[in-house]
Amino acid sequence: MAKRWRTAARWARWSVLGGTALMLLSGASLVTVDRVIARYEGAIHKEDLFGDESGRQAPPRPEDIRGPLNILLAGIDPRHDDPFWIPRADSILVMHIPAGLDRGYLFSLPRDLLVAIPPFAKSGYGGNPADKLAHAMYFGSMVPGDRRANHAQGFELLAATVSQYTGIARFDAGAIIDFSGFKDVIDALGGIDMTVDERVASIHLEPDGDPRDRGPGSTGYVGEQMVYEPGLRHFKGWQALDYARQRYVTGGDYARQRHQQQLVRAMISKAFSDDVLTDPVQMDTVLRAAGQSLTFSGRGHSVIDWAFALQDLRPGTVHMMKLSGGGVGRYVVDKGKDDDEGDDGGGDDGGDDGDDGGGDDDDGDDGDDGDKKDDKKKKSKPKMKYQYLGEQLDGYARQFLASVAAGSVENFVAFHPEMLSK
Repeated sequence: MAKRWRTAARWARWSVLGGTALMLLSGASLVTVDRVIARYEGAIHKEDLFGDESGRQAPPRPEDIRGPLNILLAGIDPRHDDPFWIPRADSILVMHIPAGLDRGYLFSLPRDLLVAIPPFAKSGYGGNPADKLAHAMYFGSMVPGDRRANHAQGFELLAATVSQYTGIARFDAGAIIDFSGFKDVIDALGGIDMTVDERVASIHLEPDGDPRDRGPGSTGYVGEQMVYEPGLRHFKGWQALDYARQRYVTGGDYARQRHQQQLVRAMISKAFSDDVLTDPVQMDTVLRAAGQSLTFSGRGHSVIDWAFALQDLRPGTVHMMKLSGGGVGRYVVDKGKDDDEGDDGGGDDGGDDGDDGGGDDDDGDDGDDGDKKDDKKKKSKPKMKYQYLGEQLDGYARQFLASVAAGSVENFVAFHPEMLSK
């Protein structure tokens, strides 16, 4: 019983990651361990996120959870006032846990990562050989004949897409993280301390936290912006999440991944602080907030099963990985702009315009006609613009993903320690 108590208490602290470690369990009991575990597990929304739990002949046993393990996490920012809102995956994270089950490697995939999204019969989606990863959840969530989205169904297509891209054959568990509920977790912790590593101007929020107005600006928003200046800052829930969501910064989506990992670290640090651990009322508030912000699937295993299977994990043995890459795009004709000289491009289809002055040979204007032809050719050259298509990971990042799929991450990281996020 004593071992179970210590394990449950440890996992109570881990659970405030709000899904980042995912193997969620409450245990800092106000009455008994069993009652608090049941209280917390009951607060977590459970769904069949992989589409394979129906018709199971017998429930799996806790001892069936063996490493290596891969856990998929998707963060969404739901519009609770819109019943027909269809989610996109704003954040996609994977936790890889080697066979020893005593350490983990957490990495993010860019939401704009250019991937092949497979066909998905449940939503009537025909697939796309090149689309942004975040869109997989959108297309998968659609329900034929019903305007309401099925988030679990969207996660299923997202999981299939990530599996196809990374080579990870199967995810052993998964969760959808509700960012709006995540704010409550941070507030329940009393806020968190984060070191802002670059000046970040929010495209979403004003300085008081109110949403900015939609408008014709380059980001789609107008009005005063909340600005996060470099240095150590104490953030409320809305500030921490807003800072970690911004991608119109130096480094783009890769900087956002770094900031998300900073957020995770800050939450771990606060969750394991004495201020939280010695306050049972605050701990209970944190646990319930964390549970309400998650939709969890353990592939048939309960939250309790996962907690005891991963009881040897520690905050110091969960490593944040940084994957590098860059933008992918192409140059296309800018149909929205005319030639600088006002030429609409007409009259340069076949080069026959030179015949217009054919009766003026005796005037010696051949040279001038040639110059005019050259001018027309210059004017007929279409305006081009760069069209951003998405992101692609570099060779080292792809090699890292291959090591995850092969279960050889520890060997890979030993040779590439620079990929560990400091």
